[in-house]
Amino acid sequence: MHYGLSDWGSSFNGDVTIRNTGTTAINGWALRWTFPGNQVITNMWNAVPTQSGRQVTATNPASYNTTIPVGGSLNFGFSATSVAGTNGVPATFTLNGATCTKV
Repeated sequence: MHYGLSDWGSSFNGDVTIRNTGTTAINGWALRWTFPGNQVITNMWNAVPTQSGRQVTATNPASYNTTIPVGGSLNFGFSATSVAGTNGVPATFTLNGATCTKV
């Protein structure tokens, strides 16, 4: 899993790539993380966001990006607001409940 960050102080973009390193395809996915500060997602593409406080869940859209084949990957991104100086890479990510390895 890769999490890229373009920080502009009071707003930023996140770029996320999920790679399936397992032995079976992932059909339906939910990636969860906790922001390190008070970031608030304002827009997300190629995934559907749910946010409660600092906790975020990005899930596959209903009609596309639903499956990650073995050895395959998918990408989604988002825009968010923040307080200057609080942006950073979240400490952990889980995909369908399993902890992801960050690269």
